[in-house]
Amino acid sequence: MFSSTAEFHQWFAQACAAQAHQVTRVPLDRLEGWSLQEGTGNLVHRSGRFFSVQGLDVQRAGRDVDAWQQPILVQPEQGMLGILVKEFHGVPHCLLQAKMEPGNSVPVQLSPTVQATRSNYTGVHGGRPVPYLGHFLDPGRGQVLSDALQSEQAAWFFAKRNRNMIVRTDEDVPLLEGFCWLTFDQIAELLQIDDLINMDTRTVLSGAVGLRPPTRAAAADPDSFHGALAASWDPQGRPLHGSAALLRHLARAKERCTLIRRLVPLADTARWTMREGVVTHDTGRHFTVLGVRVEASHREVPGWSQPMLMPNSRGVAAFLAKRINGALHLLVQARTETAAMARVELAPTVQCQPADYGPGARDGRGPAPRLEFLDTVLSARPDQIRFDTVQSEEGGRFYHARIRYALIETDDDFPLELPPAYTWMTVRQLIGFVRHGGHLNVEARTLLALLGFLPATSPAEPVGAAAHA
Repeated sequence: MFSSTAEFHQWFAQACAAQAHQVTRVPLDRLEGWSLQEGTGNLVHRSGRFFSVQGLDVQRAGRDVDAWQQPILVQPEQGMLGILVKEFHGVPHCLLQAKMEPGNSVPVQLSPTVQATRSNYTGVHGGRPVPYLGHFLDPGRGQVLSDALQSEQAAWFFAKRNRNMIVRTDEDVPLLEGFCWLTFDQIAELLQIDDLINMDTRTVLSGAVGLRPPTRAAAADPDSFHGALAASWDPQGRPLHGSAALLRHLARAKERCTLIRRLVPLADTARWTMREGVVTHDTGRHFTVLGVRVEASHREVPGWSQPMLMPNSRGVAAFLAKRINGALHLLVQARTETAAMARVELAPTVQCQPADYGPGARDGRGPAPRLEFLDTVLSARPDQIRFDTVQSEEGGRFYHARIRYALIETDDDFPLELPPAYTWMTVRQLIGFVRHGGHLNVEARTLLALLGFLPATSPAEPVGAAAHA
C-alpha cells in the first residue's frame, strides 16, 4: 500500500529496474517454434496452441469500403483477466502487477492481478504457474463484483473474448514481488498518465466504474462539467432515451448488419504480401505482421518467439459529449466490428487510424473517405477537451500499438438528431451495458474507465489536453 502516488512511482521505478528484458525483431520465416503452414501460408505454432495468423475475407461490411481482405489473429481459446480487491482500514484496494509485455511501447506497465491466456494458465508453455489464479477459477472463495465475457480488438482478432472478473476477498493475500495494492483514487490518478496502465487492466476496470460514484462536491455544482457528469450517473436522472429504446437501437443495428466474413489462407490474402520477413499491405497502410524474439526475467518462461501485429499509425478513439437535461450524454455508435463474435457492438463516436482517412490517404483506387465526426474530434478546441491521453493497446499481441483516447464536450448547438447508427447514452446506461458483456467494444470500455475514474479537476484544466491536442 502506498500513502501517495509519489511513493508508488518510486516503487514502480524499482520494479521496472528489476525486470531484465530484451525484444528483438526476427523475420517471420525464422521464428523459433513457428512455421508457415504448407498450402495456406498461415503462421502456426508447432504445439498447435496459442494463436495463429490467418487471412480474413470481408464482404458487405456496410462501411465506405464494403469489402476487403486482411491478416487476422486467430486465438480460439478464452483468456482470464482478473483484479483482486481487498479492503485495508475500510478502503478497497486493487491488486495490480508491474508486467512486461513484448509489444508495449513502454515495456513494463500495470497489469491486472491475473492476465493469462488459457494456454498459459494450463501450462502449455511448461513455465511457472500463474499467481493468484485460484481466486478467479474458484471465485466462491470471495465475492464476485463483476464477471463478463468481453471482446478484444475486432479489427485484429477473430471472435476473441476474455473473461473479465473483479473478485473481492477477505483472505490474507501474500504480496508477491512485482505486485502492489492501489486504491481506486490512486488508480484514477495513474490512468491519466500515458502508457502506464495497460489495456487489460482498463477493460477490467470498466466493470468497476459503478463501484466509484462521483464525489458529493462534483454533484454540488450542477452547472459544472463534473456536475453534469454526476447527473449522468444519477439513477434519478433524465436520460434522453430509456434502456428499452437503447436495446432496440442495438437490435436494429444488428438487424441491418449484412456483414459476411470467412477465414481464408494467409497466402491468398489479396494485396498483402510477405517481403523482407514481414507481411505488409501494398499501400504501406493499416498494419504490419512482424516477428519478435523475447527474453524476460519475470515471466512464466524466460524466453519465447512469436508473431505480432504492428499498426502503421497511431489510432484515435473519442466520445463526443453533450449536456442534455442537465446530464452528460455520450454519442455512441452501433459499429460493425469486422471480426467480433457479436458483429455489432457499441463503440466510441470516432474510432480509427486517422492516417488511413482523408485527402492524403489513398488505397490505390482513389482517396479514402472521411469518417463521420472525425473532423469534429480532430479540430476540437482546448476548452472542449475533458480528457486526452495516449494509451498502449494489448502488448502481448500488438507491437507499439497506441491510441489517443479523448472526451470532447460539444457546444450547445450540436444537433440532437443523428445518423441511424448513433445514439445518446448516459454514463449510468453504459455501465449497465458493460456489465452484461459483449455490448461495448474494447475502445469504448477504455473510455468508460477513463471517464469513470476521472479525477475531480476543473473542466478549464482538461487532463492531458496540452500534450495531445
